[in-house]
This record gives sequence, structure tokens and C-alpha cells, in this order.
Amino acid sequence: MRAIRVHELGPPEVMRLENLAAPVPGPGEVLVRVRAAGVNPVDTYLRSGMGTQPALPYTPGSDAAGTVEAVGAGVLWPAVGQRVYVYGSVSGTYAELALCSLVQVFPLPAALSFAQGAALGVPYGTAYRALFQRGRGKVGETVLVHGASGGVGLAAVQLAVAAGMTVIGTASTEEGRRLVLAQGAAHALDHSAPAHGKELLELTGGRGVDLVVEMLSNENLGGDILLLARRGRVVCVGNRGPENEGSVTLNARDLMRREADVLGLLLPAADRSEMESLHDALARGFARHQLRPVIARQYPLAKAAQAHRDLMEGRGRGKFVLLP
Repeated sequence: MRAIRVHELGPPEVMRLENLAAPVPGPGEVLVRVRAAGVNPVDTYLRSGMGTQPALPYTPGSDAAGTVEAVGAGVLWPAVGQRVYVYGSVSGTYAELALCSLVQVFPLPAALSFAQGAALGVPYGTAYRALFQRGRGKVGETVLVHGASGGVGLAAVQLAVAAGMTVIGTASTEEGRRLVLAQGAAHALDHSAPAHGKELLELTGGRGVDLVVEMLSNENLGGDILLLARRGRVVCVGNRGPENEGSVTLNARDLMRREADVLGLLLPAADRSEMESLHDALARGFARHQLRPVIARQYPLAKAAQAHRDLMEGRGRGKFVLLP
């Protein structure tokens, strides 16, 4: 099979397309024929040397959708040929075949394409965990999705709207803001404009928002606190600064005055019950046609390096996927 391999950490060009032996599923494992693989910001961080590093060499990727190619002993579901999406993989998803444990495989809703299925695991999982498991969002609250035109941001807008929350999203381009509004946001602001925080407070009558889902914590966290209503929460989803940089200044009095919370999020840290609850909730949302992944760009597998460059340069709104 063809797969992307990383033998050394570095720029996108360290990813090379190679021919490998096809994995064989063992007990409790599922082999998936990948029809589309999701490209996530975390993939670019790991490849460049940030975060907890996988052992070299490795195949990147944790999101995919496709059909079941084979199953190991003891697997009663899914059946060979069934459409599935994948969150997590034993062997990596930037490949024609991905070996997964049974708990990493979920039924792909019939209404979704394989490309859309590759947009579910990390983006929708992260957004759901930020809004509800960490952020404790509930109906009637107002949420700011700070950086709403990417894969996680658009998922957060859709999930919050479906839950009866009022959503204010931000994006730096007119195209992005139109897309955010199209997902149901009440307002879309330009976060590159210095006065966007003042504009948000005016929109909320000076009250602020109950919850902020923050995609760029290394730049925005200090300002986010000033946008919170009493007992508001900020959930830090993304941080693009290097490991030893990107600190922000926080005034503890701003937190104290609001009795506010700042919460971190790491999707792989979710326990088994949280992950099951998360994917059950997503399944209900797709069954009700409330959730609809937005695909920004599709690339052949051999163009994985280009997909990484384009993602980090912000070229496109929504999810980037690879097509093996």
C-alpha cells in the first residue's frame, strides 16, 4: 500500500510517499480502506517537532473515512464493506489502509461523503468537548468562537447553534465571515480589527459572553477574559506558539471580578466514557441533519506536504483532506 512516512522531524517536505506492506488486523482490530484522510493542525505540529512526538518513522494522521477492508478475531461490528469514519489509528491515516482498534471506528452517516467523514473525528470531537464537556455550555448562553472559519471553528458554530446557544464567530476574511454566518452564527466579526472586542461588547449590551472557544490562545487569551460575562469560561483549544514561547499576560483580578474560568483542552485526554458520550452526541446531530462538515480543499495523498503548507498559511476555510 502507499503511505506517507516521516523519518525525521522538520518542514512539510520531510513527508514522503512510500510503498509499505499492508497491515494485518489482530484481535479487536479493524483494517480500513481509506477513501479520505483528514489534515489537522496537530498533524503539522507533530511533524515539525512540537508536542509529544511519535516514534520515528511514522505515518501521520488520526482522522479518516472509508470502508472496512478486514477485521480481526472477536470483532462482531463493523462488517467488511461497511462505511466508517475513524478517530485515531494504530498505523496512521495518511495511507491507503489504516489499522485501527475497535474503539477508534464509528459508523459513517449515509448522508455524508467520505471527505466529510474525514472531517469528523478531531474537528467535531474537539468542538463538542470544548463546548460541553469542558466549557459546560448550555441553551440560552452566548458563545464566542474565536477563529470560527477553520474545521474546529465551523464545527463549534454548528454544534452551539444546534444546542440553542447564540453564536458570535470571528474570521479575518470576508469569505470566512460569510461562511461562519452561513452555519448559523448570529454575528461574524473581523478578529484582525483592533476594535472587534469593543464591537462584541456592544453586541452583548456590555454583558460579554458566557463562553469563549479560543483557537489561538498564545495571542488572544488575555483579551478573551475581558470579553467574559460573570462566571464566564474560556476554553483553550489551539496554541500555535512554539513550546517555549507564546506566553500571554493575564491579570488575575480580571478573572476574580468575573469569577471566570480558563480551561485547557486536549482531545486525547478524554476518558472512555467521555469519548463514547461525545460520539453518541455527534451521531444524533448528524441524524437530525444539524451538522454538516465543510470541506475546504482536497489533495491527492502525494501532495500531503502542500496540504500542510496551505493549512498553516490559512489558505481555505473548513477542512483539508487527502485522497489516497
